[in-house]
Amino acid sequence: MSELPSDFTLLQVVPRLETGGAEQTTLDVAAAVRAAGGRALVASMGGRMEPQLLASGAELVRMTVHSKNPFVILGNALRLAGLIRRRKVSLLHVRSRAPAFSAVLAARLTGVPLIATYHGVYNAKSPFKRWYNGVMTRGEVVIANSEFTRRHVLAQHQVDPDKVVAIPRGVDIARFDRAAVSEERKAALAAAWRVDPDDRRVKVLLAGRLTRWKGQALAIAAAAELKARGVADFLLILAGDAQGRSGYLAELEHAIGAHGLEDKVRIVGHCADMPAAYALADLAIAPSLDPEAYGRTAVEPQAMGVPVIAADHGATRETVVPGQTGWLVEPGDAAAWADALQAAIALGAEGRARMGAAAAERARRLYSVEAMCAATLAVYARVLGR
Repeated sequence: MSELPSDFTLLQVVPRLETGGAEQTTLDVAAAVRAAGGRALVASMGGRMEPQLLASGAELVRMTVHSKNPFVILGNALRLAGLIRRRKVSLLHVRSRAPAFSAVLAARLTGVPLIATYHGVYNAKSPFKRWYNGVMTRGEVVIANSEFTRRHVLAQHQVDPDKVVAIPRGVDIARFDRAAVSEERKAALAAAWRVDPDDRRVKVLLAGRLTRWKGQALAIAAAAELKARGVADFLLILAGDAQGRSGYLAELEHAIGAHGLEDKVRIVGHCADMPAAYALADLAIAPSLDPEAYGRTAVEPQAMGVPVIAADHGATRETVVPGQTGWLVEPGDAAAWADALQAAIALGAEGRARMGAAAAERARRLYSVEAMCAATLAVYARVLGR
């Protein structure tokens, strides 16, 4: 932060503050700017993460930036431009496509530099969709949240490679520290999830919002295959918010019942204490059907010393080392996932603990919030220095 102006003010734009990697990164960077003496504003509709944002000393400016309505986007551009002028914003950082149209226009109206973070590998099945996604490349710099995402940006858009910087998503190492999770927190979560303290089965955690591409249905199919093989020593826990996807939730519940897995698979809803969740788990899985741009649910458990089974595509190829910190498995193949789960269960507690220790050492070395924030603030300084 010493390279930035003493009156540095950052305005980040993100649709909502409910849950997710983009939202958590918004909070982390805002906190880093505040800790270094700058001012941090966030334009957003807000959500359940608001208290964390405000606790860092950052300020929420409530705005309908989630809207894709062209008239609302234009109005938001004018509102952002007014905010930039009133609060003497130094730099604008946008983290999603719909608000990026407003942010690009606001930056042009005010002359304030714009940075965009490409948080996802957006599908582009038509020229229009590629154009729509390309709004994220119209700023001074594009930050990609992994090398996989950076390669995707360069392949999809005609953009100078020097303009695209990979900064891996950071994990709050102090928060995701097994030693920092009290027995009381673990017990409270176990009670909420109806997990008996005497249950010695291998607890397999799939953390992620309930949406088809995250692979919950695949995990249930793999559990059914394990049951058919006579493997009984496991409890699969699906932790995540359905976010209104009642049809998919009903489908998962039907699959559990149809395979007679009521005692082996549990859907527990949104979890506010993910460190305690990973502390309860013996194994974490990330069976996404589509490539993850970063995949924090494969990194956070590793920081906690929990080995991970992840789909063999996307950024998890960067974050999981097969045979050392976890396993990589053919995406979408229920039998292959059952094989990997069976191998992880058979490895035993000591074997998983050794793998978890290697995972924690690597995650803490490569994927800390501090490293991510330092790299991000260095990009800010470089852009302002121009």
